[in-house]
Parts: sequence; C-alpha cells; structure tokens
Amino acid sequence: MEPEPKRALARPTARGRETLAAIEAAARKVIEDKGFLRLTVSDIAAESGRSSASFYNYFDSKEDLVRYWAKGFQDEVRERVAPAYEHGLTARDRIDRSAHAHWDTYRDRLAEMIAISQLAMVDDDFAHYWHDLCGVAIDGIAQTIVRAQSDGYCPGIRPDVTAEAIVAMLNQFCYEQLADRRHGRGVAEDVAVSTLADIWYRAIYWYP
Repeated sequence: MEPEPKRALARPTARGRETLAAIEAAARKVIEDKGFLRLTVSDIAAESGRSSASFYNYFDSKEDLVRYWAKGFQDEVRERVAPAYEHGLTARDRIDRSAHAHWDTYRDRLAEMIAISQLAMVDDDFAHYWHDLCGVAIDGIAQTIVRAQSDGYCPGIRPDVTAEAIVAMLNQFCYEQLADRRHGRGVAEDVAVSTLADIWYRAIYWYP
C-alpha cells in the first residue's frame, strides 16, 4: 500500500503542484458523485480541465491515486480520535468525541472512504487496508466494552462482535447521510452526530 512515488510526485514544481491539486480535487468530486468503481481517468481529466496524460504524469492508475491518498491515513484517523481518550472524561464524553471524530473523518475524507471501501470489494490489498483502517475503531470500542463490563454493564455480549457491528453502523450511516447532504437531503450535522452517539452509548451502557 506504500509504493514509491513517481518522480513528478517526489519533487513537483509550483505548476506541478497546481496540476496535482486540480487532479485530486477533480477525482474527489467525481468519486463523491458516482463512486470509485465507475470512475475513469477520462472523467478526472474532464473535471480537472487537464489531459489524461497529465494524470499519468503523477499516477499509474486510478487505484494508484487511492494508494497515494491512503498513505498515512491511519495516522490521521488516530490523531482525530485521540481527544476521546484524554483523562478525566466520562463514558458519554468519550463516545460523543469519538462519534464526532468518525463523522468528521467521513465528511473531510468522503472520496477516500468511498474509494477504499469499494476497492476492498474487488482487491485483496485494499481489503486488508480497509480491515486495518476499521480495526483502529473496532479495537478501541472493544476495549471500551471490556471496561464497561467490568463495571457491570452489558453482560454477556461479545466485545469484538459488538464493536464490529457498531463500526459498520457508523460507516454506513456516515456515508449515506453525507451522500444525501450533497443532494440537499439528510439531517443536520449535529442531529446526525448526536444520533450516532446515542445509539453507540446505549449499545454499551445498559444494565440487565
């Protein structure tokens, strides 16, 4: 998932950086509009106002573009969720912050999340990457459930399976709501995030 960058990417000129930014912005827009699997390099070229040859100066394929985006993405995810694990927070505070972090990641990186998740369906390398990416959230939630169970909450549920179900819910809800918002539908951001946090909290913090 971390191939060596092309020479044009390694030391871009000012004009090269401008072209690269235009290509990336165009790719993000097209992916958000029609998905990754239907995306073509010609689509990116048309949207960016550059030629297909310009695209191939930077990337070998549309999959190569996603690999470029994916580099360091897990580190960004960990940075976003770090405030949820500060000392002195209540369980509800942690979940509220975590729900915000998940939503913000999807909102700011929607094209990347769509592309990686769709590629994971057809490419083993991306399937492993998607598994690892989701694993950051799954592991954190599973540890939260184990701690909650030590305090008497949610007895009998499996932390790993429950965490996986919560992350699947988060991913699908964020994707659908943000896709709807692009077309003038969907609920307000604060409603979306508070709904996620409510469901997440109540899935864990209950007594028999």
